[in-house]
Amino acid sequence: MNNPQHHVFILMGVSGSGKSAVANAVAHELNAAMLDGDYLHPRSNINKMAGGHALNDDDRAPWLAALNDAIFAMQRTNDVALLVCSALKKRYRDRLREGNSNLHFIYLEGEKEVIEARLKQRKGHFFKPQMLVSQFEALEVPQADESDVQAIDIDQPLDNVVADVVSHIQSVTNQG
Repeated sequence: MNNPQHHVFILMGVSGSGKSAVANAVAHELNAAMLDGDYLHPRSNINKMAGGHALNDDDRAPWLAALNDAIFAMQRTNDVALLVCSALKKRYRDRLREGNSNLHFIYLEGEKEVIEARLKQRKGHFFKPQMLVSQFEALEVPQADESDVQAIDIDQPLDNVVADVVSHIQSVTNQG
């Protein structure tokens, strides 16, 4: 049984939108649990990605099921929990919503040029422009019918993005 006072927030967006950096800072500020969804990929997916191959929907099915289970587990034991997951397609978001009453998405929204510039500045990160192109091609921007999604503009300093996310979480959880 889900605890109605417990909320899980999925930080979603394309690679390079700052999901991990924002989630780490928000988790620290709110003393919230945090999980990077990439850690739940089955070995076969990790091997496929390491070989430079993109995952298809069949590859993602067991991963989405594992994420859904993790959301349920985090929601049982944490007032606020954060999950980092690209959740680029609406059907993926719908799968993650299944059976989770207090699930919310925070879409870290930014223009391709902003994200590309950030990726190029990353230390020790080999930037592949084609990867970003494919991320934006796969992205199904949340529409008005997805009322559990809050977009946050990432074209501002990280501290401001974090403050906007914290403010949204506090407004949802009435902790503000």
